[in-house]
Amino acid sequence: MSANIEITFSKSVRLHGGLAILLKTVEGDAAAGASLADPESVIGRAAKIAQFSAKSGSALDLVAPQGSPAERVVVLGLGKTGDLVAHDWLKAGGVAASRIKNTDKAAIFIDAPGAAVSGEAAADFALGLLLRNYRFDTYKTKKNDEDGKAANDKTVKITIVTDSAAAAKKAFATAEAVAGGVVLARDLVNEPANILGPVEFAAKAKELERLGVEVEILTEREMKRLGMGALLGVSQGSVRPPRMAIMQWKGGKPKDKPVAFVGKGVVFDTGGISIKPAGGMEEMKGDMGGAAAVTGLMHVLAARKARVNAVGIIGLVENMPDGNAQRPGDIVTSMSGQTIEVINTDAEGRLVLSDCLWYCNDRFKPQFMINLATLTGAIVVALGSSHAGLFSNDDNLAALITAAGLATDEKVWRMPMGRDYDKLIDSKFADMKNTGGRNAGSITAAEFLKRFVQDTPWAHIDIAGTAMGSPQNEINQSWGSGFGVRLLDELVRAHYEA
Repeated sequence: MSANIEITFSKSVRLHGGLAILLKTVEGDAAAGASLADPESVIGRAAKIAQFSAKSGSALDLVAPQGSPAERVVVLGLGKTGDLVAHDWLKAGGVAASRIKNTDKAAIFIDAPGAAVSGEAAADFALGLLLRNYRFDTYKTKKNDEDGKAANDKTVKITIVTDSAAAAKKAFATAEAVAGGVVLARDLVNEPANILGPVEFAAKAKELERLGVEVEILTEREMKRLGMGALLGVSQGSVRPPRMAIMQWKGGKPKDKPVAFVGKGVVFDTGGISIKPAGGMEEMKGDMGGAAAVTGLMHVLAARKARVNAVGIIGLVENMPDGNAQRPGDIVTSMSGQTIEVINTDAEGRLVLSDCLWYCNDRFKPQFMINLATLTGAIVVALGSSHAGLFSNDDNLAALITAAGLATDEKVWRMPMGRDYDKLIDSKFADMKNTGGRNAGSITAAEFLKRFVQDTPWAHIDIAGTAMGSPQNEINQSWGSGFGVRLLDELVRAHYEA
């Protein structure tokens, strides 16, 4: 649910009113030949008075500057040239989007004099514009922008001016696909749980068929037949039936093993019988952030026609404290045949994922499995909201995910695993219990999941601190961030496409 913007790329533009945005590094001149170093220029004088140094994220705003055909000129700082990486262009686009107000057209000059940016950098800049432009206002009768002012519902036409216009246009096709996946993930997380239940979420996944994704939906009856007692145990307290969505994108060679992504989709988590405190419980509509990210990723892979075979599996349930809900002390049998003592019904996401992971591995024999989940509050205590927690049984896969996180600025931090942690989930009455106690809570949760992946390379990304309610930044002003979509698309693009 974004405001309307249209982005085009051109080598030149003729300004007649509207907004002009220029980019400048600390060392260089502003784009379009407007030198900040020239003390006689309007921009130069304004920069001196405002002590504008062009550090990253800074802006100099001039209204009706003398001699300019634009009604308003904004100069955006990029920081030092040598420090610029892909996500700096992304952030710059986000900052630019924040300056596009009360106008119906804008020209953005991103080349420094004599130095054109690459087409990829221009596309990253445009992606930043799209992501910052997102807002979720479906249920507002009065539409406001991020500053609380009445939003402009007119389409804003943006021309990005660069000598690399042709290359930028080509690269932007991929950027638009990425934006579509992130927006889809944000929309899913932001939707209220009374609107988006398991059945409705599965229907959203089914809509990916229009992009060429093959989608199967398993019902409660089918999951019972498969023996998914762990997932079904979570859902039995809700009047809303569970679903599992299996999404396949077949963009690689038929003989190639797929890469696989699994998402926790608890559409609302009360904690069940081990009920959560009332304060802040409304945020548990976002406990399906992992499933949202996997769905958004499958959108990206299909929309950009990725040359890879990929599987996305999401387990969709609601965790409620009904009279039929499972109790602490209950023992359930997972699809793997392993039995689980339920110590805490609020440690439900790992129960859902256990059956999803086993099903994925058993049916598809993938190259690797990566699961995403808003799994533990413990990871938020450990890492805050600037990193997601990464757990893995494979050093190479963990290293590739870490590198993808650095490239996209969706950062992860690898956490330890091992036998000393694994034994904490041994049970007196079953093969395992679903929680190891308060200490090392995010690690014992990962150890639980590891028991359902066998020898397949696997990684678990705990996004509890990054998928929802994380601090707003240059490219996201939304409660639901869509974290994980860009990270995993980068991983696939860099290492797993034919």
